[in-house]
Amino acid sequence: MSCCLELRCRRLPAVFGVALLVVLSTLSACGTGGAAPANKGAVSVLYAGSLVNIMEHEVGPAFDKATGYRFVGEAGGSVALAHEIQDRLRAPDVFISADPNVNRLLMGAANGNYVSWYLTLARTELVIGYNPHSRFAADFQEAASGTKPWYQVLEEPGVRLGRTDPLLDPKGYNTLFLFQLAERYYHQPGLEQRILGGAENPDQIFPEEELVARLGAGQLDAGIFYLNEVKEQNLPYITLPPQINLGDPSLAATYATVQWINPKTGKVIKGAPILYTITIPSTAKNRDGAIAFVNFLLSSRGQAMLSANGVLQTAVKVVGEASAVPQPLRQYIQS
Repeated sequence: MSCCLELRCRRLPAVFGVALLVVLSTLSACGTGGAAPANKGAVSVLYAGSLVNIMEHEVGPAFDKATGYRFVGEAGGSVALAHEIQDRLRAPDVFISADPNVNRLLMGAANGNYVSWYLTLARTELVIGYNPHSRFAADFQEAASGTKPWYQVLEEPGVRLGRTDPLLDPKGYNTLFLFQLAERYYHQPGLEQRILGGAENPDQIFPEEELVARLGAGQLDAGIFYLNEVKEQNLPYITLPPQINLGDPSLAATYATVQWINPKTGKVIKGAPILYTITIPSTAKNRDGAIAFVNFLLSSRGQAMLSANGVLQTAVKVVGEASAVPQPLRQYIQS
């Protein structure tokens, strides 16, 4: 077909031939809605496992299409990912954590100076997600409607509860904080031990990126999740009072009254509002791509995508060296 077109063009007056080629070129570009951005390389993003669905199925593809970069994501427990960066097993362009304190594992000379600043990206809260086909589903529905205490359902013999490892994942120790706060709020001494059976109960602990799938497959009756996880998967869930769900920044002082001591490091971790953070580590190989990705998530489009999936908006604050934050990202920082 291209040969025939070339022969026809030779028979046309020069000016008309050129005009025809311009029109054909324009139509070719418009036929698919305009030329796609040029490939600008991969952007490696390590992110909290609770964001796996939205990152892989929504944010990543949208970012690729809008910018010409190629999103390459890997999910996991935030603490575990931070240790992989520290141990030089991973060298991401962007790191997203589900706890601001995790960044401190990578800050300062003693920790390799991998991170010098981070921004608060979004917030969420803890909920109890449950399998609608569980034999305890009717009880969970009563708890969701407020006609039965949720903790009484979890105490029923045979209920299979799933949660994440506090040694590897912020949601793991946030779960411990949830039950400590619930003991006081509901005046239920010993509630944490009765339901969780110990911080490192192997019968309840699963990798963060697998927990939702295990619930959906019927291997669990219920699990402790972030709000965005159950909304993304359309799972039924039980909302919890803000006094215990770690989702209200105005209750930071209340959350800070509970704590967990890491048995391996002896470090004391206190309860705090659940905030996702984002940073560009010193390991970034595609710095321009990293800036473009952070800019995409902080933009109105990125924030709308997060909000639609239950990741709640919060004020963007900078922690660390504010002067090190790339100039294009400073527009989002709120004083």
